[in-house]
Amino acid sequence: MVKALNNKPYPIRHYVKIMLFISIFALVVDLVISFASIFIVKQQSTRYLQDTANLYIRQINHDFSYINHYMGWTLANDESVKIMDTPGTDYVDYIKSSERVHKRFNELQKNYGQEYNFFFYLKEQDFFQNYAPMSLSYTEFQELKEQIVSLTDSKNVYETFYSNWNPILVQDTHYVINIVPYHNRYLICLISADDLVRPLQELDLGEDGFVSLVDAQGAALTSPSTGKAGAKPLEGAKASLFSLSQPRTTVTEGFSNASFNVQLVIQFGVFETIMIAQLLIMLLFVLLTCTLSVVMLYFKKKVLKPIQNFSENVRRIHEDSENLDFMSSEIIELEQVNSQFKHLIEQIKKFKIDIYEQELEKQRIQLDYMKLQINPHFFLNCLTNIYSMAQMQMFKEIEYMSLSTSKYFRYIFQSGDNLVRLEDEIEHVRIYLEIQKHRYRDAFSYHIGFEQELAGLTIPPLVLQTFIENAVKYAVSRDQVLQIRLTVSLRVEDDKPYAVIRISDTGPGFPEDVLDKLANGKPLDQSEGKHIGIMNTLQRLELLYHHRAQVEFSNPEGGGASVALTLPQPLQERRGDIQ
Repeated sequence: MVKALNNKPYPIRHYVKIMLFISIFALVVDLVISFASIFIVKQQSTRYLQDTANLYIRQINHDFSYINHYMGWTLANDESVKIMDTPGTDYVDYIKSSERVHKRFNELQKNYGQEYNFFFYLKEQDFFQNYAPMSLSYTEFQELKEQIVSLTDSKNVYETFYSNWNPILVQDTHYVINIVPYHNRYLICLISADDLVRPLQELDLGEDGFVSLVDAQGAALTSPSTGKAGAKPLEGAKASLFSLSQPRTTVTEGFSNASFNVQLVIQFGVFETIMIAQLLIMLLFVLLTCTLSVVMLYFKKKVLKPIQNFSENVRRIHEDSENLDFMSSEIIELEQVNSQFKHLIEQIKKFKIDIYEQELEKQRIQLDYMKLQINPHFFLNCLTNIYSMAQMQMFKEIEYMSLSTSKYFRYIFQSGDNLVRLEDEIEHVRIYLEIQKHRYRDAFSYHIGFEQELAGLTIPPLVLQTFIENAVKYAVSRDQVLQIRLTVSLRVEDDKPYAVIRISDTGPGFPEDVLDKLANGKPLDQSEGKHIGIMNTLQRLELLYHHRAQVEFSNPEGGGASVALTLPQPLQERRGDIQ
């Protein structure tokens, strides 16, 4: 018998020494890497937080500058403000002007946040009023008024407050204020110091880290929940290993037109915990190395090698293979697996077929569901209109409204076909528009134009109503009369007829973001029940026509919205469904 390779044997302590040496070496390397990592992460974290603070401050500077300019322009140029400041102004004109100014600053507050409070002060008339929803209590409002009166009496109010934001204390709460004077008119913007720095509180500054707004003397302007009193900030950390022992690092950034600063106190004690954890992990690694070495040797001999043999046999299995013999395996479970392996393959093939058939059934159910989907609000509005007519004893209108509503819903629930005649769909749209005219009266008018020889064209049911309903829902207003137009024509391309249906209105048109998504085939946001009708219609057309139908959305240059549908005629795959 040929003797195997004569490898020199070693005692187990030899391998233990080797593993111990490797473990110690790995531990030392880990310590060096840990210190370097902590130092680098600390510096990068400080730089990141400083960049974040700078970015936030630039945004606040931009907001402050715009609000200051907006208030200055309003005082100098807004006619409503001039009317309110004119002695002897008619009371009705005064109230209307006040409402217009209130509306302007309501919009400004919506753009920049509810935390911004706006006030208007007419010195000669002793008029002081908030011109947007405010977050102050009545006592705070009264104290603020007293302070504003006192501050505006100063001759230096323009130099002190115009284009400059300053801290102010109202009822033991610190605020930041900007006063814009123009003759005896003043517009004031007020924001809580806590609200100003609240976005920065989302940053992870460590267990004891915090964000604070401080004045020019370094006194904290934020409440104790925002900044921690008594904390002594350190100087900026230097790039050295000594900075690892510093518990905190302070980053202070100032605003361009303000007499206060943002201070971030960063707590780095968490890195010490990381280093200790890494040391413990390394010691555990040494212990586990010794244990796992023994376990792996046993596992390789008794478990891994039989499994590898089984895996190699499985790799060679084909769909028509006979059962393989695993009797030589030392693992009984592998023998049991073999008897069911081919059966499993057959089951997988069967499942694939079942899943495919279920997908087809799912598409059919989805198509039927989308055809029957209606808006419950429309039904409720119809009932409400009929109720209102009954109260006003409009019996003829009630008869017409009830009959129209009955026809409308009868058509919806009876349109179980995939395709309907064009004249039936247009009649359904006309009934819908007449129902809506009873609701909106003269708020809109409509025109339906198509030649009688096109009445036999076929289209999917409820497609036209979706876009007509969208125009009524989003374009009808009391300010101007909306015009809705529906036209149908026949176009022939390559000896193939197409029904071209165009629906347009004179409303505000599609929003740019919605128009962009529709043009690029992206799904619209259907949260809160929006855009469900459009998306359902597009999906139905895709299921019925398979890329052959076209829907083009646009906003014409003259204004309004336009939807053009190009539908193949006839649809051979589903034509048999039409009765």
